[in-house]
Amino acid sequence: METASTLEVTDNTFLRQYEGRKGELFAKIEYAQQERKIFLTKYIVPEELEDDNDFRNEFLTLVFDNIRDEKELKVVPTHPKIAGFVRKFRMKYKDMLPVGIAI
Repeated sequence: METASTLEVTDNTFLRQYEGRKGELFAKIEYAQQERKIFLTKYIVPEELEDDNDFRNEFLTLVFDNIRDEKELKVVPTHPKIAGFVRKFRMKYKDMLPVGIAI
């Protein structure tokens, strides 16, 4: 039986970052938007979550789903951990990459 996610993700457009909260822990992904592309530039998490792959996968899945559903932009992952996530889930997200971008 799957449990509901305790991770809440919001798009703070003023600060240009996706914010994730899990209890008292706060993580963020900073972005820049240009034309029809969104550049995911920084992945910042508390030390407790730095090596937590389950958290990273859940956080990034929610962010990518938001971009796909709400913004309909192409994604340019410039941070190594975000690029690694795209590489790992290539089949699910390859349509979100701009033409000519190889991860």
